[in-house]
Amino acid sequence: MTLLQRIGYYLGGFSIGLIILAFFLNGKKVSCSYGPDARVLKNINSKKIVYSDAIQVFMNEHKLDTSMISHVLKKGDINFSKSDPRQKPCAIYSIEGDFNEKDILLSVENCDSIATLLNLSIKEE
Repeated sequence: MTLLQRIGYYLGGFSIGLIILAFFLNGKKVSCSYGPDARVLKNINSKKIVYSDAIQVFMNEHKLDTSMISHVLKKGDINFSKSDPRQKPCAIYSIEGDFNEKDILLSVENCDSIATLLNLSIKEE
């Protein structure tokens, strides 16, 4: 068997495997959240989000809606140096993100069944 034949068999089997995977995974909600940021954000987004009284007042004063916060909770970065992930009973995470050219900083208390937004600050660029 020549090298060209081996490469042909390899590529043939590889392409059949890709087709089978595409068939089985088609339409399924499959994600690859293996990094620490992605795992924590996925965990927070899977829970009910509760806004503290201070957040609700801040949002009313600045005429903000929840789409900005949900965007940051999905696409933001966790600053682990400002977070306290080992705090009992609920970990506190500092999440940084941007929305419409504004830097947004959230502080989220991540409990077993709910995630509470404790603090929100906005810096305009």
